[in-house]
Amino acid sequence: MRQSCGPKCLVDARGQRRMGRLIQVDRRATLTEITTRYNRGMQQGICETTIRTTLRRMGYNSRRPHRVPLISTTNRKKRLQFARAHQNWTVEDWKNVAWSDESRFLLRHSDGRVRIWRKQNENMDPSCLVTTVQAGGGGLMVWGMFSWHTLGPLVPIGHRLNATAYLSIVSDHVHPFMSTMYPSSDGYFQQDNAPCHKARIISNWFLEHDNEFTVLKWPPEGSSEGERGSNTILVWCS
Repeated sequence: MRQSCGPKCLVDARGQRRMGRLIQVDRRATLTEITTRYNRGMQQGICETTIRTTLRRMGYNSRRPHRVPLISTTNRKKRLQFARAHQNWTVEDWKNVAWSDESRFLLRHSDGRVRIWRKQNENMDPSCLVTTVQAGGGGLMVWGMFSWHTLGPLVPIGHRLNATAYLSIVSDHVHPFMSTMYPSSDGYFQQDNAPCHKARIISNWFLEHDNEFTVLKWPPEGSSEGERGSNTILVWCS
């Protein structure tokens, strides 16, 4: 099959629709795969350069996909049930919720990808470098909570958070915060579904204090299994 390239080989509207369908069927296809599939059954094929140019004219570019949690069908239903159960809550209702979570902060650098603007010969310019240290430079894990009305405590976690350590946080920090902010026992405490949050000793503690505040039943966020791995995936997006 003879292939042609360049400005003389423009893809007409019909060809662009065919190319668009190939993208919609497989967003993760490489440029080579798209070219091969497009040329299949064609009397005159076109090269990858023409495919790339046409895709760009159509508004498509190869980009990294946004990462979202992998959510099972069961968890999708639970999240929908939560949304429907609270769809009529007003701002005043949400003001009664105290939110909490754990987070890790790196001391030396960011986990995210860093980009800079530089010329080809500026790769070793000090302003274009990112310093690194052995073992990543360390980090700090903290637990915190807040509400509409005020910020709550920020508690450093010196080791991996387990049920025993979380029980200390709940009794020493959550309890006084909820008692102070919601003396009428109309407050809700939000926590995610981390294993240490669902431990029996934690559930029993909340049951003993259910006359003081309510634990908001939080829907599952998804499977952490879907977030593992570091392979780069590119998709075609317009």
